[in-house]
Amino acid sequence: MTTLMATKTESPPTNEIELAREAVANVDAFTELYHRHSARVYRYHMAHTGNVKDAEDLTSQTFIAALEGIRSFRGASSFAAWIMGIAAKKRLMFFRGRKPEVPLEAALHIPSPGVPPDKEASRRLQMETVSRALRQISADRAEAIALSFFGGLTNAEISRLLNKSEAAVKMLISRGVQDLRERTSHELEVEL
Repeated sequence: MTTLMATKTESPPTNEIELAREAVANVDAFTELYHRHSARVYRYHMAHTGNVKDAEDLTSQTFIAALEGIRSFRGASSFAAWIMGIAAKKRLMFFRGRKPEVPLEAALHIPSPGVPPDKEASRRLQMETVSRALRQISADRAEAIALSFFGGLTNAEISRLLNKSEAAVKMLISRGVQDLRERTSHELEVEL
C-alpha cells in the first residue's frame, strides 16, 4: 500500500526519453508528453491547414498514432522530432488527393479567451495569410519553416526528419522566409 501511494505522488521524469519509455505502460506519462507537445503539433497543423477544426483533428490523430506507436520510440532523436514526424505523415495523408480550401470566415468566429475580438480577428487573418503563403512556396521550404517556427524543432532535428544536411535546412528556412515576406508583406499591410 505504501509503494502504491509513493508512485502516485512522484513527479514525472523531466527527461523525455525516460518519460516516453514510461508512457508505454503509464497513461499519466503519455499525458505529460501530450501537455508538453500538443501546442507545437497544433501550431504546425494550423500553419498547414489554416483551419481550426482541421488542425484540431490532425492534432488528435497525431497523438492517437503516437499513443499506438509509443513502443516504436527508440530515443535516437528527441521526442519532439519523433512526434513532429508523425504530424508530418498525418498532414500528408490529410492533403493527399485533396485541394485545401480554407474559408476566410472560419478565422473570424473562434475567439480566444481574454483577447479582444479585434486583436483575435487580426491574428487569425494573419495566420490565414501565412498559411495561404506557405501553400504557394516550395514544399521543402514550407515544411522546413513549419517544423522550425510552428513545430519548434532545431535545425538538427529538422535535418533528420527531412533527410537533409543542417546547412540545407538553414538555406531552406532562409529562402522560405524570404518567399513568405514577398507573398505576405503587402497582404498583411492591407489586412491590418
